[in-house]
Amino acid sequence: MNELRVALVHDWLTGMRGGERVLLELCRLFPKSQIYTLLWNRGSVHEEIERRVVQTSFLQRMPAAATRYRYYLPLFPAAVRSLRIREADLVLSSSHAVAKGVRAPRDVPHISYIHAPMRYLWGESQHYFSFGKGRLWKRAALAVVSPYLRRFDLRGGPSIDRMIANSEYTRNRVRTLYGRDARVIYPPVDTEFFSPDPAAGVEDFYLVVSSLEPQKRVDLAIEAFRLLQRPLVVVGTGTLETELRASAPGNVHFTGRVSDESVRSWYRRCRGLVFPGIEDFGMVPVEAQACGRPVICCGRGGATESVIDGGTGVYFWPQTTPALVAAVHRLEQGSWDPEVMRRNSLRFSTGMFRAQIREAVLEAGIEALAATERQDAPRS
Repeated sequence: MNELRVALVHDWLTGMRGGERVLLELCRLFPKSQIYTLLWNRGSVHEEIERRVVQTSFLQRMPAAATRYRYYLPLFPAAVRSLRIREADLVLSSSHAVAKGVRAPRDVPHISYIHAPMRYLWGESQHYFSFGKGRLWKRAALAVVSPYLRRFDLRGGPSIDRMIANSEYTRNRVRTLYGRDARVIYPPVDTEFFSPDPAAGVEDFYLVVSSLEPQKRVDLAIEAFRLLQRPLVVVGTGTLETELRASAPGNVHFTGRVSDESVRSWYRRCRGLVFPGIEDFGMVPVEAQACGRPVICCGRGGATESVIDGGTGVYFWPQTTPALVAAVHRLEQGSWDPEVMRRNSLRFSTGMFRAQIREAVLEAGIEALAATERQDAPRS
């Protein structure tokens, strides 16, 4: 595995979110990997990722692309096709947009790890430009280019040798949209770092850890806690931050961006994590459980694969303020064992992720990897 030359293709590098944490673990698993991406904001991701970037697309040179790359959406297909992968034994795309459409060199296997189909093309367009001024014309522009982008998205599937989905929820969407089956490998969570602290007592506040974007539905949590009048701490930043801060009641506290150590401290001390959005998987609920805390999550999407209703948390549905308020009351009436939540989180450890990625790569029949594995085998 150490000698395998892997071309890692990622949509864009503008911050350390769930997809970038998966990418980081892939970098560590494949020490000779190189990263190809549409756009890279230097200093925005982990240094181990930044050291591997060898090529960006022409979007890197476009005006204001660092902050307004979404506006170049019609150019995304051409941008990913412009990437030229050099010598590689394997192309492994990490895709929630167009990375899976990259051209792999002839006779080089291509495995695509699908975080999600392109959300703004397949049923979530109302969220993609639901911020800032000019929302209506942005949505109108998206409606115009969507047919072209959908055709590109569907054409990319046949060139992929193997698909990996980050959850059963995503696997079902891949099957519906692309007519392909995918193996489920859950994203890696650092369950050694995110761990309980017996000395940290539970305090009287609830927690949201999220980017402040429309689809995350942090607004729903704020409205529920306006009614509940209980303390809520919101960790994260995003395009809706100013709007959410302005509308929040006094019992809601915003921290902005904080360190991983601070996030862990908030997890350990909270009464419970509130996860109001419908996510393809969601690493945050696993991190909270790894710290021994229960989760209130929407009863749809990938979070239902990591949270056990009544065992490590509470589901709510429909996605409304009254349903979320009722779920908070249900959590407060329950008894939650930190050890149960901790054990459940270990199903999503980095060790599990690495072992399953190795299996998937070997199943793809890569001769160079098979030779490497033989060389690494102990001699009798």
